[in-house]
Amino acid sequence: MKKVFILLSVFFVVLVGALGYFWNSVLWLYLIVLPLVGIGIMDMVQTKHSLKRNFPLVGRMRWWAEWMRPKVYQYFVESDTDGAPYNRLSRTVIYQRAKKVNDSTPFGTQLNVYETGYEWLNHSITPLHMDHHAPFPRVTVGGPDCKQPYSASIFNISAMSFGSLSQNAIMALNGGAKLGGFAHNTGEGGLSPYHLKMGGDIIWQIGTGYFGCRHQDGTFNYEAFQERATLPNVKMIEIKLSQGAKPGHGGILPAAKVTDEIAKIRLVEKGKDVLSPPYHTAFTTPLEMLHFIKRLRELSGGKPIGFKLCIGQKSQFIAICKGMIKTGIMPDFITVDGGEGGTGAAPIEFSNSVGMPLREGLAFVYDALHGFGIKKHIKIIASGKVHTGFDLVRNFSIGADMCNGARAMLMAIGCIQALECNKNTCPTGVATQDPNLFKGLDVNDKKVRVANYHHETVKAAVELMCAAGIKHPSQLHRSHIYRRVSAHHIETYAELFPYLLKGSLLEAPYPKGWELHVMHSTEETFASEVNRH
Repeated sequence: MKKVFILLSVFFVVLVGALGYFWNSVLWLYLIVLPLVGIGIMDMVQTKHSLKRNFPLVGRMRWWAEWMRPKVYQYFVESDTDGAPYNRLSRTVIYQRAKKVNDSTPFGTQLNVYETGYEWLNHSITPLHMDHHAPFPRVTVGGPDCKQPYSASIFNISAMSFGSLSQNAIMALNGGAKLGGFAHNTGEGGLSPYHLKMGGDIIWQIGTGYFGCRHQDGTFNYEAFQERATLPNVKMIEIKLSQGAKPGHGGILPAAKVTDEIAKIRLVEKGKDVLSPPYHTAFTTPLEMLHFIKRLRELSGGKPIGFKLCIGQKSQFIAICKGMIKTGIMPDFITVDGGEGGTGAAPIEFSNSVGMPLREGLAFVYDALHGFGIKKHIKIIASGKVHTGFDLVRNFSIGADMCNGARAMLMAIGCIQALECNKNTCPTGVATQDPNLFKGLDVNDKKVRVANYHHETVKAAVELMCAAGIKHPSQLHRSHIYRRVSAHHIETYAELFPYLLKGSLLEAPYPKGWELHVMHSTEETFASEVNRH
């Protein structure tokens, strides 16, 4: 687009000059052409807006359209109260925090507090004073067998792969993590040079394709794993069993994005769709999975090892818990992804109709671990449309120790939700491998925005906790959050998701609603007793 703009600018300037030579009355056109050319040049050299940089002059149409949009429609028609998907109001808050401008809102509450699904935090009549000079709370990840525990931020960057995202987007995210002191999850696409270049803390995710630690036939390569897992930037390793956007389906990288570089990093063939298997080949049972975790922990030098999943059949997760009890091998963390989680490419049926939503999945995982008496050894990370301080507090109240966010982090580096992620034509250079587009994303500018967004969002969460008289996320519980379940009825999360007693799943009689899931699960297989008979 830049080359087109330059060629058109030269053409029109020459054309107007030529016409003026023969016809003096057209010289006034310079008053139109030259200012437009000047504005276009300004767009090309500035670094704040990727869209303007990639599409000089034309890119400004987005802001003109937003300026003309009716404010009533902007704030009320697009707003919703159930989970606050990335509506107009949510995006505005993210952009404001990334740019570190005033994110307060005028004229009171902008959500319908009487609408079913509205949620709120119970505050205290004796709130705490927030010390703006005190460090934000952190969480130590690492169980009894972990030799290199990691002190993590309560909010980190969720899994997004190089390949799906551009090299500049990866560097901006990791640079922001370095500035802000939080972690950056690589996604299943492998540990690329761009994840390491900026020096930010890394959570290396290993999916079913084993990218970056695989043999040519796709099987797991323990030597390649050890080589990368022992790098100082890598702080934690996450085994991806499934993800919320397409649980039960392998990852997808369209052929248009598989460049020579990505093919080399992932050890795949250039120019073909990269489809990860839907299941792991390094293990096939809960017991094998736990021994796989143990071996990876040993090869990494004792770093925290965990796994990520979107909850599906409950008996399968319970089978893993039974395996932990039997072997004494436990992951250091478990990332719970919600069915509402995002992705760059997935079949629509999987995105919309498969996988348990985050709140239900998070409550189930916490209760299962607590019911088996093993929660104290394992940290829980919540992932799935997390973008505000209230999202963090809400997840902490259900049982999360930390949270990950993806889409909000992308917006912090300039994503405008153009919905071109799967076409290699992302106009802001975020989700593309086209150098003409991703070069418009200025890493030095956007990494600061990532750090700003993270800081302001964590600060908002801390302020909310102070309003409730709470110092640390671990003190939040389910009775702190209320939800309107109908026009005339409200319930706390403690009523919606009743706690289990510690150890109540270790022997019969089991809590109501858990009997069949526990009885139909065994650590010997992921298949339930019902399925096998």
